[in-house]
Amino acid sequence: MSEQPLPVVVIGAGPVGLAAAAHLIERGLEPLVLEAGPSAATAVRAWGHVRLFSPWGEVIDPAAEKLLAPTGWTRPDPTACPSGADWAEHYLKPLADALGGRVRYGATVTGVARAGRDRVVDADRETRPFVVHVIHADGREERILARAVLDASGTWATPNPAGGNGLPALGERAAADRITYRVPDLTDPAVRARYAGRRTAVLGSGASAFTALAALADLARSDDGTGTHALWILRRGITDATFGGGEADQLPARGALGLAAKAAVEAGHASAVTGFRTAAVERDAAGRLVLVAEDGRRTEPVDEVVALTGFRPDLSFLSEIRLNLDERLQAPVALAPLIDPNVHSCGTVHPHGHRELSHPETGIHLVGMKSYGRAPTFLAMTGYEQVRSVAAALAGDLEAAERVELTLPETGVCGGSGLFDRPEAAEDDCGCCAAPTVLWIDARPGTTPSDDR
Repeated sequence: MSEQPLPVVVIGAGPVGLAAAAHLIERGLEPLVLEAGPSAATAVRAWGHVRLFSPWGEVIDPAAEKLLAPTGWTRPDPTACPSGADWAEHYLKPLADALGGRVRYGATVTGVARAGRDRVVDADRETRPFVVHVIHADGREERILARAVLDASGTWATPNPAGGNGLPALGERAAADRITYRVPDLTDPAVRARYAGRRTAVLGSGASAFTALAALADLARSDDGTGTHALWILRRGITDATFGGGEADQLPARGALGLAAKAAVEAGHASAVTGFRTAAVERDAAGRLVLVAEDGRRTEPVDEVVALTGFRPDLSFLSEIRLNLDERLQAPVALAPLIDPNVHSCGTVHPHGHRELSHPETGIHLVGMKSYGRAPTFLAMTGYEQVRSVAAALAGDLEAAERVELTLPETGVCGGSGLFDRPEAAEDDCGCCAAPTVLWIDARPGTTPSDDR
């Protein structure tokens, strides 16, 4: 074995993964960030057309900012809300560049274990380093030894299916060519042509669904979008609270988004179908899709389906690690009660650190959006506090690890999705989001903190 100190492997070069690397360096520990994509913030770039509710001042990690300072990096206006593309290009890419060779791209983690020990073996387990199996973009396989592992891989790659019971609906896989699980970027001419003049089913009741409804309504009003219509599929009914606080919302961008979705329905650009839990996806004689509910109801035929039903963690490559996860949320058991979406929104989740993120397997932590499992109430600032605490604990500074160094704004600050960029949208109309899903993102484009389907 090499005499060199083993690195702390960080899985994922997203906002929280890169922040983790900065905190580890600040603590004198050597990080090695493994990113499956071709560049930093690959997932963030995938929703680059969506604007965050959170302003720049709330999505930049303090340790990362210190690392960037000597490079000549200019801090963006802290009151302006970035798009995903802005966040990636003006903060995350420079941060990854500052980390240099500590970040490896095209490196997909396929497994994590204790060196020489499967999950069954107790003997001498805690003294063994971790071994991380990686497959590179060129097909080369590698084993990397690590003193600790921080999994900041997020949940973007594993969206929830359209099926109402958590499983793919019958026929959902076969209809994959007509179903997307992301907010469509209608500024892309090819994507715009896919939805223009067509009927699209939008599944979901969170901010991502609002964003899609508002965008499709804009398309319907445009010269090239005549005939565009959305069928909005909700598992619940529509109440006064469905569209958020509107003009009374403390977060103007979130309120405007809800009002835009409401306007799309009232103007006839979207039709709501409530109490609908999808059981099957069928094709009619013309090849269009028909959604079938558990109670037997059938939708009118649609050309496309946009399923915005949340995300879940991929735990497959951690199967040889002893994790202690909540049976409902798939989050660490000590963290789960703090983030339960039946009780909490982002504004009521207390800052937490290494203790809540610990597992029976010492030295491994799920951080960022992945630590929240299926709960959609994640905050970028909370993720930054997580990795600050974990890095301190790994460095042996338990006093700092236990100390809370995060004060959230009164309403919390979720990174959620806002309206697509519009020339008339003022940048200072952003705000904190107390009910998201993509910040993950990690920052994911937003969802509500309850059953987001």
